Amino acid sequence: MAKIKVKNPIVEIDGDEMTRIIWVWIRERLIKPYLDIQLDYYDLGVEHRDATDDQVTIDSALATQKHGVAVKCATITPDEQRVTEFGLKKMWKSPNGTIRNILGGTIFREPIVIKNVPRLIPGWTHPIVVGRHAFGDQYRATDFLVPGPGKLRLVFEGDDGATIDREVFQFPSAGVAMAMYNLDDSIRDFARASMHYGLNLKWPVYLSTKNTILKAYDGRFKDLFAEVFESEFKDKFKEAGIVYEHRLIDDMVASALKWNGEFVWACKNYDGDVQSDQVAQGFGSLGLMTSILLTPDGKTVEAEAAHGTVTRHFRMHEQGKATSTNPIASIFAWTGGLKYRGKFDDTPDVTKFAETLERVCVQTVENGHMTKDLAILIGPDQPWMTTEQFFEQVRSNLEAEMANWA
Repeated sequence: MAKIKVKNPIVEIDGDEMTRIIWVWIRERLIKPYLDIQLDYYDLGVEHRDATDDQVTIDSALATQKHGVAVKCATITPDEQRVTEFGLKKMWKSPNGTIRNILGGTIFREPIVIKNVPRLIPGWTHPIVVGRHAFGDQYRATDFLVPGPGKLRLVFEGDDGATIDREVFQFPSAGVAMAMYNLDDSIRDFARASMHYGLNLKWPVYLSTKNTILKAYDGRFKDLFAEVFESEFKDKFKEAGIVYEHRLIDDMVASALKWNGEFVWACKNYDGDVQSDQVAQGFGSLGLMTSILLTPDGKTVEAEAAHGTVTRHFRMHEQGKATSTNPIASIFAWTGGLKYRGKFDDTPDVTKFAETLERVCVQTVENGHMTKDLAILIGPDQPWMTTEQFFEQVRSNLEAEMANWA
């Protein structure tokens, strides 16, 4: 068959260690044989980031802004040990953080559901997407120890001279105090990104807060989400047959455990930190979790696996030993980017190819071919394959599927 034409470029962001090895295999064996695609390549391997003083990370984010779609391999965020290991000039910041700061947007974690991989929560038969508002609240708070008795006040001094002065608490003895904040614009952007994501999937969107207790603070989230929905999304949601609702966080946690999936859960910063990990564990494996960064206008996206660089397997690989590393989330990073590319370019064949590759991955595991991490979840008698064997199985299954392309 003739290769499927991808109209506009995709930014390819390379990474580190075992995921870097798998990344090349995906590109060369699963993507390029079937797609006529232009890739704008950036090497974010930690040594190249060091050599460019991290400029390559900034360049990759700017390229993503330009082209609208990026696919990213897992990368090392250096600690003291890594600085010594690679002889780095300094402890460079997280590439994901740098890219997110340039692009803005919200990170959505989406699990890959495979029927024969047991879930801690068996009722979750379809994916649950958690969107985390990655700004403000506890993560930008000012907190301190109160040394002894005294009065705590919260004061706002407006640039126009107006002041708000509230007495918070009369401390009878030592304790702790905290002040935190958020911005209307950031909350509105979070609402837009969450609603765009729901619209893309045609799934309902739920915002969870504790507005009954934090009437002004969480109430603001509730009100701004309602404002964005009413003015920008109401008609589109109605047309798609989906709903937007605000829920109390305790009610939402209970409901999420009872529902079977297919919804987007918009969480405040701390709630998202906690719930995204709970949802990941509930679905069984971080090796089956993708991460999508989507901007508020819904026009720029970066897709990657939610797991790390699989250092332990890379050490085995360096010694010439066979590994059993699960490539599925990295494959889904590519397909996630391709689905958006197809949508943005109005090229349904590109989207169809991405969906075909995803289906092949899932069916391969459901037919009993898998890596060790998934076999362990199924049981002690489940056979497993090496990284290379599993990858070859996916490649040949895709080849067979593409032979029937119509």
